[in-house]
Amino acid sequence: MSTMQYEDIVYQEKDGVATITVNRPESLNAFRLGTYEEVADAILRAGWNKEVGVIVLTGAGTRAFGVGGDSSNKKWERAGRGTIGVPVEQVHAAIRDVPKPVIAKVRGYAIGGGNVICTVCDLTIAGESAVFGQVGPKMGSVDPGFGTAYLARSVGEKKAREMWYLCRRYTAREALAMGLVNAVVPDGELDAEVDRWCAEILDRSPTAIAIAKRSFNADTEHIRGISSLGFQAVALYYQTDECKEANSAFRDKRKPNFRGRKG
Repeated sequence: MSTMQYEDIVYQEKDGVATITVNRPESLNAFRLGTYEEVADAILRAGWNKEVGVIVLTGAGTRAFGVGGDSSNKKWERAGRGTIGVPVEQVHAAIRDVPKPVIAKVRGYAIGGGNVICTVCDLTIAGESAVFGQVGPKMGSVDPGFGTAYLARSVGEKKAREMWYLCRRYTAREALAMGLVNAVVPDGELDAEVDRWCAEILDRSPTAIAIAKRSFNADTEHIRGISSLGFQAVALYYQTDECKEANSAFRDKRKPNFRGRKG
């Protein structure tokens, strides 16, 4: 049983469902170093608790599920666990490795790393307010594993490349149509809808579900190796002038000048 004291998340267990809420609404539930560690710990805590049958991952408030890494932390100065200085791989691994379904419950923005988490989760249920998208090439970053290769498994190669190359945003209904989410309901009905999905899962054989999840994961497990290699490259990228220009432009609220153009 985990003994970690949580500061950035709220962890609750009720009637066989563990709910993990990222509780940083003032920053649109962006992840700082401790957030990654707490979320990974909580997923593993719930995932190996025999009293828990389903895990729900969500964000506090109504504005955002999550927007990835906290932009107040300079990427090239991160010095925590993980190849890029934050243990993002740990969160993705925890979601995949626990033998329970992990459901992303989404209100508001699911952007950048938040979008990747929705991709990695077993199921994603969204309110009408949900907005999905990637921002890496605008911000000097990229997810070179599950956020790209596995995304393509979910939405298709063309759409996945569109999401990363153009950094557009997509409504909940558009995300449903492309296969990124499983269901969309009005925001006021989201909690009840997720409860219904959890109740159905809890009525099924936990062993059969665990075997099914392992089987699904086995088909895409090679992406973990792609991710490990890719994040090593991203760690080097974070030290470049190009990445630093993206971060500076974001803070200055201007367009980045990646190619040295004047004016």
